Amino acid sequence: MTKNGYLQIVNETVGFRSAFAGFRWFGRWVPVSVVLCARSTVKSIFLDQVTKKQGVYYSVCSVTFGTLFHTGPKINGRELVIQPTPTPTMKIIPVPCLEDNYAYIIIDEATKEGAAVDPVEPDKVLGVAKENGVELKSVLTTHHHWDHAGGNEKIKELVPGIRVYGGSLDNVKGCTNKVENGDRLSIGKDINILALHTPCHTKGHISYYLTGKAEEDPAVFTGDTLFVAGCGKFFEGTAEQMYQSLCVTLASLPQPTQVYCGHEYTVKNLQFARTVEPENAKIAHKLSWAQQQRQAGLPTIPSTVEEELETNPFMRVDLPEAQEKVGCKFPVEALRELRQRKDNWRG
Repeated sequence: MTKNGYLQIVNETVGFRSAFAGFRWFGRWVPVSVVLCARSTVKSIFLDQVTKKQGVYYSVCSVTFGTLFHTGPKINGRELVIQPTPTPTMKIIPVPCLEDNYAYIIIDEATKEGAAVDPVEPDKVLGVAKENGVELKSVLTTHHHWDHAGGNEKIKELVPGIRVYGGSLDNVKGCTNKVENGDRLSIGKDINILALHTPCHTKGHISYYLTGKAEEDPAVFTGDTLFVAGCGKFFEGTAEQMYQSLCVTLASLPQPTQVYCGHEYTVKNLQFARTVEPENAKIAHKLSWAQQQRQAGLPTIPSTVEEELETNPFMRVDLPEAQEKVGCKFPVEALRELRQRKDNWRG
């Protein structure tokens, strides 16, 4: 399988034998190790148009993932060895449900124990779990709306003894274990979960922040609080609460955190974002990528906290220039105005 993208070699120091690289795969950086040495065991990589800018090498490349090895390319007379990073201990599988919902299966690879996030179609979710040899032990419910919590009772019937977690303020259907902000859970051996209260869409909405081993990027499941380039409607809360949820709680997570939201709204959200910041090149680029993904029948999740801070107008309201775009002088005021505009926008 060959994928085209860009290889970025960073932190090169003369005399050191290693550096780091990222391969842009399906629109986002996938880290790999790069070793500078005299003998190459490159896994079928082709580099072209190598340039160096401010000490960083950039190159158009094609990488073939396989088991055969052959002599690799050279930069400045030295050969590159591309070594994939270790297999992650935390695996996340999106499961499209209903019209545009996402449920998720989280797998601890060491034990094959798993959790389901918002399994509104239990039969479908359990089928995917079975295909991957996963024993589901728990359900993480982000909020009480039927298209997220509506499968809880059935999955309890299908998997006797399964634990169903939900916000203590949210009256989640089928909930067996209520959680509050700061509560900690786990999946299998290596996955730790922190419950984050992110109210406004519903008063008891919970986002789940997951960490695996130290070398893995964390992940956060944001339900209908944070979407890619958007946010949920203020059904049970205020602009002040949404500001706290988005711009304080979620924005404070590590920037590489992978963002898994509850719906496939990305293209429409980015189209709206362009009306707010038409000169933002990162919004335009991500919109083009998202449209290609959807045309190919592929999801646009996950995003990252970093990408959201760059392209999501609702997470950029702390910036004076973003406030000015909507005629406001304060972040919460700008967030309220953006939500009203989005509610009335027909695209």
